[in-house]
Amino acid sequence: MKLKSKKHYIKQTLLHLFFWCAVLFIFTLVFSTGNTLDVNTFYFSVFLMPITIGTTYISIYKLIPDYLITKRYALFSLYTFYTVIISIFCIMFSVFFGLAFLTDFKFTEVVSLSRNTIFIISCIYLVVIIVSAFKLLKLNLKQSKHNAELEAKILEAQLKLKQQELSYLKMQIHPHFLFNTLNTLYGFALKKSETTPDLILKLSNLLDYVLYQVNKPLVELKDEINHIKDYISLEQMRFNDTLNIDFKSDNCINNLEIAPMLFLPFVENSFKHGKIVNGTLKISIAFKCDNEHIDFSITNSHQNNQSTKNGIGLENIKKRLELLYKNDYDLDISETKNNYSVQLKLHLNNG
Repeated sequence: MKLKSKKHYIKQTLLHLFFWCAVLFIFTLVFSTGNTLDVNTFYFSVFLMPITIGTTYISIYKLIPDYLITKRYALFSLYTFYTVIISIFCIMFSVFFGLAFLTDFKFTEVVSLSRNTIFIISCIYLVVIIVSAFKLLKLNLKQSKHNAELEAKILEAQLKLKQQELSYLKMQIHPHFLFNTLNTLYGFALKKSETTPDLILKLSNLLDYVLYQVNKPLVELKDEINHIKDYISLEQMRFNDTLNIDFKSDNCINNLEIAPMLFLPFVENSFKHGKIVNGTLKISIAFKCDNEHIDFSITNSHQNNQSTKNGIGLENIKKRLELLYKNDYDLDISETKNNYSVQLKLHLNNG
């Protein structure tokens, strides 16, 4: 790191020396008669270099970074005025001693010099202005780069927070899903039902999906639908003849991808909060798909006088939808005297 810094310092020093040598050459050429090189004009230009360099460095290393960039405009104007006044005095002083040196303090006319004092001052300040403009441009570019890097870091931090929140919500889905399913398994075990082994096998398949698929950012819609079907078949074993379910998935065979376990909480809630009316729990589930949208709807029999808490699963899914599909989903939950309905429309971004 120190070697790199030293090389950078040497490079900058050589670049500055080259630049000021170029300015000295231009001054010598511009101030001479007929724009030809002359030794007297060269010596005269050398006298002007210290004030030119000093004024330029005060501008680019003090006035611009400390006052202009930091928007301290009043102090910038005040100190710039002081700098101009002092530098003009120093330029006049340099011109005076330059002419004195070239004429052995006789102050006779130097034939090779063809420019007046105002032109000389203008040339010096032209150098100061040009260098200051490049310095200001460089600082603006550096600030823009810094702002872009800062914005990128902020976006990265927001993304990490979003991923952490999603992970937290998924961690809550797991125990919620297990709690509902193990209750079903417990009921079958108490009854010593012969279907308990089949129930355990289906639960194993469901857990395999939960453990290995839910951690993926996206899963195929067909896998999600199959997962829901496995869950429904598990519930059918619990409800037996009291369950009347209608399941449709039109045009959902394409390789559409979605975030995992978006729909299962709604299905779980339809079983958990659905009401058996006239000896039957009626549930209707439908998927309608095209290349840009997924329409999901679920309706279950219900009585509006019963307590219908949303539960952890439904609250989590709302948060996940907001994080994953912020402006690309429509969720409508409605309740009538006999039915409880959910309609979710996802707008897929295939670009």
